[in-house]
Amino acid sequence: MTATSAAAAAYVVAGLLFVLSLAGLSRHESARAGVGYGIAGMALALAATVGLAARSVSAGAVGLIAVAMATGAVLGLWRARLVQMTGIPELIALLHSFVGLAAVLVGWNGYLSVEAEGAAQTEVPTDLLGIHSAEVAIGVFVGAVTFTGSIVAFLKLSARVKSNPLVLPGRNWLNLGALVAFAALTVAFVVSPGAGVLAVLTGIALALGWHLVASIGGGDMPVVVSMLNSYSGWAAAAAGFLLDNDLLIITGALVGSSGAYLSYIMCKAMNRSFLSVIAGGFGNEGSVAAGGVDGEHTEITAEEAAELLRDAKSVVITPGYGMAVAHAQAAVAELTRQLTDAGVEVRFGIHPVAGRLPGHMNVLLAEAKVPYDIVLEMDEINDDLATTSVVLVIGANDTVNPAALDDPGSPIAGMPVLHVWDAEHVVVFKRSMSTGYAGVQNPLFFRENTRMLFGDARERVEDILKAL
Repeated sequence: MTATSAAAAAYVVAGLLFVLSLAGLSRHESARAGVGYGIAGMALALAATVGLAARSVSAGAVGLIAVAMATGAVLGLWRARLVQMTGIPELIALLHSFVGLAAVLVGWNGYLSVEAEGAAQTEVPTDLLGIHSAEVAIGVFVGAVTFTGSIVAFLKLSARVKSNPLVLPGRNWLNLGALVAFAALTVAFVVSPGAGVLAVLTGIALALGWHLVASIGGGDMPVVVSMLNSYSGWAAAAAGFLLDNDLLIITGALVGSSGAYLSYIMCKAMNRSFLSVIAGGFGNEGSVAAGGVDGEHTEITAEEAAELLRDAKSVVITPGYGMAVAHAQAAVAELTRQLTDAGVEVRFGIHPVAGRLPGHMNVLLAEAKVPYDIVLEMDEINDDLATTSVVLVIGANDTVNPAALDDPGSPIAGMPVLHVWDAEHVVVFKRSMSTGYAGVQNPLFFRENTRMLFGDARERVEDILKAL
């Protein structure tokens, strides 16, 4: 077997491992195995690629590859050990930017090694030079959009910049103009490849990626993360065409299509179209639902909350990003165990966009060893809330906002939410009466059956545990 055929066989096996990884990650019980399949597939792909490259490049080049891989491994392990669960969303956004930057560099390298050298000096046939030039332009454009878009997402998710959207005059026309310019520049580059045209195209793509995500507000950031995941996949696939690497094409297509489908699911969960998310403008901090919110909130102590739980027959816990910030998942898991031991039925209601990352709350609860079978999705739990004794809203806000159903003028009107207000009693854990990440006030806080428990979520849950 030749080195090329051995690498091709390894790529097929790696591709199958990646498919098994995605399948495993679709369920809590098999997620750990799914991660293992992904690691094995990537290790096999790297070994095959480096082994194939070693036969055609100098020993010095192989040494540089080894140094780059070792550096990346050390940095990756270091960040993985230090990052908190609350920092996972921004870390993922930052990692997406690396994929985009790699696609830009691969595209420019493709231009410098083919078009800049001339078809006669390369292995690319003259009649295929136009296709190669188109691949370069598309790969650079998608990669550049992914790079700057992911950087802005990282800055927003890590609170280094404000989460409210940038609203420039005619922002949609600016985006459309950038796409038209990209199409025109791609045609010009195919007709007459030149560094100047590619540089202008790269600059426009970098600006478009920055503007696209800067225009999207905090309420849509979970969709942005999955959207950038999709972009990074297509960028990798474009790089695969340029490098003539089948595995990179397959892997990029898997990541791109799965990210796009996840974005569709999340948009559906928020009753928003993908185009409306891209258009941006939602999520201004400090905004309120149309018509304002009137009323007085009623506070409750941890001891009084414990009394409600002691008398309850059924309890539903609806967590949000505030639970992650307070690192309250372990205390919540202990509360779940104590209530279950006391004969209280306890379940969790998870909104599809709870937190700032798809599946964020599920991962937190799994980390705290909450049983999978009591963690239910919004559609599975909503009909049961009317017969629930107590609902604990821990760090959630926008996902339990009745204005989505009651107020047609609200920015989140039509968004499916958890109907926690239908329960007999609702206890909301919050630090203050401030708005949620989407910047929309919540009338739930002023309802007669709602009580506000202020303070750090972990400390308040621990106080309830002591009272119990």
